[in-house]
Amino acid sequence: MTTTPTITIFVRHSKGCKYAGDEFAKRCDCRKWLRWTATGEPRQRRPANTRSWAEAEHVKRDIEDQLTGRTVVPDTPGVKNMRAAVEVFIADKKVENLSADLIRKYERELGRLASFCEGRGVYTLAGINRELITRFCSDWKDLYPSSLTRNKLAERYKSFLKFCRVAGWLVEVPVWPKMKAEEVPTLPLTADEYERLLDAVYVVVKAPQNHVVENQSQEYWIKRVRGLFLLMRSSGLSIQDALTLPRSALIHDATGHRVVTQRTKTGTDVSVLLPPNIAAELLAVPNDNNRFFFWSGLGSPKSISGNWGKRFVAPCFDEAKITGGYMKAHRLRDTFACELLKAGVSLEHVSKLLGHTSIRTTEKSYAAWVPSRQEVLDNAVISAWAAPAPKRLGRKRAA
Repeated sequence: MTTTPTITIFVRHSKGCKYAGDEFAKRCDCRKWLRWTATGEPRQRRPANTRSWAEAEHVKRDIEDQLTGRTVVPDTPGVKNMRAAVEVFIADKKVENLSADLIRKYERELGRLASFCEGRGVYTLAGINRELITRFCSDWKDLYPSSLTRNKLAERYKSFLKFCRVAGWLVEVPVWPKMKAEEVPTLPLTADEYERLLDAVYVVVKAPQNHVVENQSQEYWIKRVRGLFLLMRSSGLSIQDALTLPRSALIHDATGHRVVTQRTKTGTDVSVLLPPNIAAELLAVPNDNNRFFFWSGLGSPKSISGNWGKRFVAPCFDEAKITGGYMKAHRLRDTFACELLKAGVSLEHVSKLLGHTSIRTTEKSYAAWVPSRQEVLDNAVISAWAAPAPKRLGRKRAA
């Protein structure tokens, strides 16, 4: 038998309320809250979303019903508080050794789901259904313009719900609304586009709006922006990983200079050998912070990506008249991968160099750039051309 937790209604007084100091003032018009502690779970505090003590009593009884399972079908597994389930799920992801950035995304996104449910009087997993999820997703097109982002978010939420199903906290995972993802083509730079991009660095840095950027010379910033493009094209690093790359990650061994680091997105280790001339130019990149090539070490890694993207990357692509693709910096990573594949490097090896956790990720984006596969397709088409056309059977003429 499930033990009913003791739920207490209390008041959070507004500034200047005459009842301030008495958290159980029933005549007060301030917002009502509830707190309780279920067995084996941390203390919970939730808004009752009302200023009326009587209405808060109704909310209290509803939560008691949910927490004890009285409102749930008898065969339903043990009722689980949603935020407590999120805590266990996050702990499980940390055990998986996911990157800190991905853990923060899970915490932020699942926190939004919990807050949305609580705002509609749902505090336990038993209250999650298709209608609630559909309402939760109703404004995603405005919040997340990219269909790829929406699909990625949906996968994370479904991962959480599947985890709860396996843990025995859900009878079944509610059906998630279908979201059509727009396929974004892989767009590597041509040799001419890449040269135009490097030439554009000089024009963009010398533009009036970039004169004396952060009190540094134009030559200082030309070396830095050019160095970023060279590094991304020659290593396949994402813009965030490239901008936050520490100088200690460029290692010199018997083979030459190589970048040895860990991808922020996947936590996967990568080791990429750089051409000697690129390594030399990267070593010459100036920075006031000697620990990194580009980063000051201040602010978040994500913010530096956004700042450089707006200040230098997008303007350089525009100046070079390079169109297509909404992730401009990612085209340098695409160029690195596609040039390797065209040179005959296997998908498996390219996958390791890119830091993908699965070769299926690499195949999904770059399979069309494997020459041997295209040759098979071309030969099949040529064979079809050579095949004799079927004879048309005409009607017999009347005698």
